[in-house]
Amino acid sequence: MDCKMMDFRSDTVTRPTKEMRAVIASAAVGDDIYGDDPSSNELNAYAAEITGKEAAIFACSGTMGNLLAFLTVGRHGESILAGARSHVWCSEVGGFSAVGGLCPYPLNDDEGVPEAAEIAKANRADGNIHHPDTTILSLENTHNYTGGIAVSPDKFALAARMGRSLGFHVHLDGARIFNAAVYHKTDVKAFTQEVDSVQFCLSKGLGAPLGSMLCGSYDFIERAKKWRKRLGGAQRQVGIASAAGLYALKNNIPRLEEDHANALLLAELLKKGGVAVEDTPNMTNMVFFPLPDSLPDDDAFVAACERKGLLLIMIAPRRVRLVTHLDVNREDVERAAAIITGVLSA
Repeated sequence: MDCKMMDFRSDTVTRPTKEMRAVIASAAVGDDIYGDDPSSNELNAYAAEITGKEAAIFACSGTMGNLLAFLTVGRHGESILAGARSHVWCSEVGGFSAVGGLCPYPLNDDEGVPEAAEIAKANRADGNIHHPDTTILSLENTHNYTGGIAVSPDKFALAARMGRSLGFHVHLDGARIFNAAVYHKTDVKAFTQEVDSVQFCLSKGLGAPLGSMLCGSYDFIERAKKWRKRLGGAQRQVGIASAAGLYALKNNIPRLEEDHANALLLAELLKKGGVAVEDTPNMTNMVFFPLPDSLPDDDAFVAACERKGLLLIMIAPRRVRLVTHLDVNREDVERAAAIITGVLSA
């Protein structure tokens, strides 16, 4: 095995840089539950400002941030519309049902967001006594399981505006929304102005060690604070994490373009090596490909790559995902492509 283990499993594996660690070490802290943590207060204000919202709060994770949004505006027995391949549907343990009592209704999000006509058709707030009233529409951008698609501002707006015209609370799972903004060379407000609330991750491509932000109206955030406390997510000297998040937002957004370039290079190298890479429109920092029939065992492929110094995952049976991020560079990309093509041709 080569000396360096390269980790392409996710952009969640990024570690704080030396500069971020220095900011963490010197962070001003206080009791955030009392509103006394200066670093947390500064992060909240900055997150609200850059998304064009009135207020924001820190959540332990993106999953918690999304759940806080759903619990704040939804009531037991109401219906939530979400993409059938969205993260909130597939990978958040059914929290909107298990905790929030919401009835999910799946939409086709194969192209990143559902079509406006499908959103209108799925509406159950129609006065029919047999139907749970639809109150929430959840959208995702970038869209993880469809290949890391960066949905364009225009296409995103069509879906969001349909939801709002129907009276829904429109929530954006924007775990990687800054990837979408960087890809489309636009201000993040091009997306966030279309929704009532947005959650975005400070970790992942932005490189903070933990945390997400939930942004929305002042009244919405005040109610979300109570749900955060109820779920055990309110914290004391959270400024240590907030300082890292603020550093990430002020320093690491433009460099996401490097991750996109590295993913594009990785896809090109794999294709040259005969790998059937998925063609993803508006590709950001993810590369997907199916395992060929000649390699029948998913686990054996993952293990063979790991022995050569490459960590990756099967995002689904027979489907490989690689993610570029702060901790991998062009040399790592070239080496990863060589390892994969070598294992597949062995």
